[in-house]
Amino acid sequence: MSNNINNILKGDLGVRELAYLLQLKGADQKLLFSKAQEVQLANLGRKVFYRGLVEFSNVCAKDCFYCGIRKGNKEIDRYNIEDEHIVNAAKFAWENKYSSMVLQAGERNDSAFIDRVTKLLKTIKQETNNELGITISLGEQTADTYKKWFDSGAHRYLLRIETSSPVLYKQLHPDNQMHDYNERVSCLDSLRNVGYQVGTGVMIGLPWQTYEDLARDLLFMKERDIDMCGMGPYIEHEDTPLYAQKEMLWPIEERFNTSLNMIALLRILMKDINIAATTALQAIDPMGREKALKIGANVIMPNITPTTHRKDYQLYQNKPCTDEGAEDCGNCMSIRIEMADREPGLGEWGDSPHFQNRTTPLK
Repeated sequence: MSNNINNILKGDLGVRELAYLLQLKGADQKLLFSKAQEVQLANLGRKVFYRGLVEFSNVCAKDCFYCGIRKGNKEIDRYNIEDEHIVNAAKFAWENKYSSMVLQAGERNDSAFIDRVTKLLKTIKQETNNELGITISLGEQTADTYKKWFDSGAHRYLLRIETSSPVLYKQLHPDNQMHDYNERVSCLDSLRNVGYQVGTGVMIGLPWQTYEDLARDLLFMKERDIDMCGMGPYIEHEDTPLYAQKEMLWPIEERFNTSLNMIALLRILMKDINIAATTALQAIDPMGREKALKIGANVIMPNITPTTHRKDYQLYQNKPCTDEGAEDCGNCMSIRIEMADREPGLGEWGDSPHFQNRTTPLK
């Protein structure tokens, strides 16, 4: 069987081949992981880059059926962290040589929110001597808004597609103008045109989802020529409509196992992009992020959100690290990186080599 896996990996990886590889376990899975690690080390080395994560608001205008901070959830305490505290968190990341941060919040596109983010970006760049790299993950916006934020200091944008299947996308969202698959894809194009390093990602193990769907997700990311990816297992939240479909969920071990296979295969397909070891992996397996770092992931995101609000940014249940301070989380990340036989890439932005290669003119 090992020879069979090697032969598949050497050939063209289409939907059929990827769907087969996504189901690997045991010795065959180890062979897949070995290949992914080989690709990772050859193209990226052992460095793992930090992104200090600030989840600064759980107010959201969207009503996605799977998300714990969806607009329709009346059981959640809503919050907006004051700008001063966000800037202080950014300075913590800068002073501790994370060199990059992520600003994340619920999706809003009202003018007050857009102006607030614009001001925050400019202030953070000023307060960190223009040395802190900034990724933002703030959902669907107009091209003008993306440009405004780019000009204000953000240079990476993560907009997760969640699934590349229009049919499945429709099953996961209300049928209204605020939740349109084509619009989300169009936003990825806008981000590319503005000049961002563009990231996307998917959930793994959703109700109604198949291995063929996930195979197409991988090909979607390759065809879109993304620069970075954040993806992980779907974990249900009891205060969401999708929780009613919990009997259709993949077994938790299968979601985790397939997530690792997704990371390994994406690393093989896209040798030089940035791939995050997501928190959702650790929610299932205490060593989840370390396992991801060994097989292709090269970015880790210590949570530097003020502790008093972490428990209220629950996209899914049993989210880890909600009671740790920023320093605790940073120390934990260093240990996890070392346990994965990797080294912290402190003091570097850790931009996607894929982006640099894609945008460098040929001589």
